[in-house]
Amino acid sequence: MFNIASILVGLLVLVLTLVGFIPLLGWLNWLTIPIGIVGIALGALSSSKAGRNLNIILVIICAIRLFVGGGLL
Repeated sequence: MFNIASILVGLLVLVLTLVGFIPLLGWLNWLTIPIGIVGIALGALSSSKAGRNLNIILVIICAIRLFVGGGLL
């Protein structure tokens, strides 16, 4: 059950991350990183690793996007 919740959180983070790749909307990644960390926590409570791995990858992508954009762009 926690894995399904983690995957659903991951899909929400994925959609918000894709919107955050639009120029001048990079600040949205500041919102998606904490949501992704909640998804990682839900995935850690599960016996399956798929949801946790999805959220880890998305948090890393958001962090790289923030680094490249200087934190705001």
